[in-house]
Amino acid sequence: MYRLPHRAICGLRECLARSSRTYATSSEPTLRTALFFPGHGVQRKGMTRPWIEAFPQTCKPFLEEMDEILKCKLSTLIDEGPIIDLDRTENAQPAIMASSIMILRVLEKDFGFNTDKLIDVTLGHSLGEYAALVAAGNLEYEYALDLVRRRGDVMGECTRKAKEESGEDFGMIALVCEPGQMDSLVASVREFLSHGTEGTKDDSSALPAIQQVSIANINSKNQIVLSGSFQRIRNLLVHIREFGGHDPRAVELKSRSAFHSPIMMPAYEFMKKALTPDKVTFPGRCPCISNVTARPFQSKDDLIQNLSQQAVGTILWWDSIKYLDKQAGTRRWLGVGPGKVGRNLVSKEVGRSSTKGGGVWSITEPSEIEEALRELEATAKEDHE
Repeated sequence: MYRLPHRAICGLRECLARSSRTYATSSEPTLRTALFFPGHGVQRKGMTRPWIEAFPQTCKPFLEEMDEILKCKLSTLIDEGPIIDLDRTENAQPAIMASSIMILRVLEKDFGFNTDKLIDVTLGHSLGEYAALVAAGNLEYEYALDLVRRRGDVMGECTRKAKEESGEDFGMIALVCEPGQMDSLVASVREFLSHGTEGTKDDSSALPAIQQVSIANINSKNQIVLSGSFQRIRNLLVHIREFGGHDPRAVELKSRSAFHSPIMMPAYEFMKKALTPDKVTFPGRCPCISNVTARPFQSKDDLIQNLSQQAVGTILWWDSIKYLDKQAGTRRWLGVGPGKVGRNLVSKEVGRSSTKGGGVWSITEPSEIEEALRELEATAKEDHE
């Protein structure tokens, strides 16, 4: 069990208080510090246990509230499994989102982390966008958690129906290419898809949803993710290797659902009805980056449309990172939530270990808090010197 010594907690609170005062007097318009959250696939049995042991006064009531909101003992499933049930979309997604917000609450309540003053912009990878909207003040946590659970129910049903109808297995496969080959690889994939996944001359969008393969994510300068039937994705890989001049490394992801593909259209339709203007606060406490535009949400209507579209659209994660890094002036990146995937995707693009006033950190376990918050405070001070 990990516990920070009391003097370390007090010291970090004072550091963060100094940072808050510095930010409060700054007139810089740039989005210097980003808070980001992970997406689907980072769930694991027991992922909340270290937090409950280290910060019981914050985490136990938080998880009890989660169970009350969802009207089920999701906390027990997270802690004890079985993993086959935790991996189900309708369980994994609220578990990941709630765990991410729980860690943020620990930072706020136990360390005096002032999200409003210390964070300039939020973003989240796919599912993580919901946690980002909560952190930015656009959605209330309780409402967002219930929405994620109901959306997960719809998504799980989409996958089950597609499998029953086609007899095929669905999921997602990441393609990792050589440096400098991304644009050409994406062009080859899109060219193949534009002729239909069966090699016809028809545009693939005219095919039934279960026959389509989509580019689900553009994650980094050398990684994209394809979504759809595994067999049809493999057919595409054969084609681009034989005719497209590419031989990307293919990695099957943990997901057993074809997220961000046409089979998720019922989830899009659900979101358009369930996410109503009265449940959205705009503007929030800070900007939040949309997954499908790679730019900040612009209005309530824009948020509703693009958060709904995210269920079937491509996640432009790389474009989001490039926008913040190159145009918005973001220098500090703090990841909060289970798993290291989000941090790895950010750090490989904007790693700033030697850049004054910049850095990439993640807090996935209690043992990472002290170093991350001290370095965040130190680099913020450097940035304003």
